[in-house]
Amino acid sequence: MNAAGHTVVALLSRTLNMDYLVDALHSAFGQAGQTVELRQADADGGPTALGNGAEVDVALCWEPHHGLWGQMPNVRLVQSLAAGVDHILEDATLPRHVPMARIRDPHMASAMAAYVAWAVTSEHRQMDGYLQEQAKTVWSKPVVVPATHYRVGIAGMGTLGAHCARVLAAIGYDVRGWSRSPSSAPIEGVQHFAGDGERGAFLNGLHALVCLLPLTDSTRGVMNRDLFAQLAPGAHIVNVGRGAHLVEADLITALDAGVLGRATLDAFVTEPLPPTDPLWHHPQVRVTPHIATRTAAPVIASQTAHHWVQVLAGAVPDSAVDVSQGY
Repeated sequence: MNAAGHTVVALLSRTLNMDYLVDALHSAFGQAGQTVELRQADADGGPTALGNGAEVDVALCWEPHHGLWGQMPNVRLVQSLAAGVDHILEDATLPRHVPMARIRDPHMASAMAAYVAWAVTSEHRQMDGYLQEQAKTVWSKPVVVPATHYRVGIAGMGTLGAHCARVLAAIGYDVRGWSRSPSSAPIEGVQHFAGDGERGAFLNGLHALVCLLPLTDSTRGVMNRDLFAQLAPGAHIVNVGRGAHLVEADLITALDAGVLGRATLDAFVTEPLPPTDPLWHHPQVRVTPHIATRTAAPVIASQTAHHWVQVLAGAVPDSAVDVSQGY
């Protein structure tokens, strides 16, 4: 805390301006009985805005600058701005003994399902082609493949993946789900696969593959040329996980060779995606700027304040992360 006895929250990001959180954080911490000082060591303020790091109690993070943790010896809560924490764990200087929590957005599952359903159905039903034909005043009627004959795989059957699977199955798609461990709550209309031993059967013949895996050492670069070769010819890749799940050079090669037919990408190794990146202009790639889900500032603020109150009480935060597992 600072000299006035106020809780100090550091807003840490090397890629994001975090101004949009300021009012919500003051309100949420105030409702929790806390007077808070915010320090924005973000994309605009930079690391120098951290000030006396020894006063920091809470670190609220999205892709924080590396190497700052040694300046915050008294931090008691590391809070991710989103559901993922890989962007924090990638810094080797992170103190592993400090409680870490993620955001659980009650609206995130429906937002993600809407994006994934758009990505899958628009490619399955060739909507991009219709838009091009509209511009040319062309009226054509290509053959429509029934949803029941279109195989969609969801890699990562956590809360978000499971909801996407339910929505796609309700539309009528032939849906498969894969996770590291067997599902304890199978979803009607979804064929479940688990573990490395069943990954090949899961991938075999998929027309669309949606990545919603957590980013760990074992999933980094998992979408590569070997994986692409196991899908149906001309398959569609939808990456709404992390950019590092995808080997971008292998993707471009597979698209150019016809191994894949389309990629819808919402996450990238480098964000923002540089203007010179070939993915921007590839005719078979759709780029969206990491907007599949966006958590509202009041949700982030209220959960951060709640987790801080729990830490003060000696409790484990509700949405605590198992650092050893990476999620």
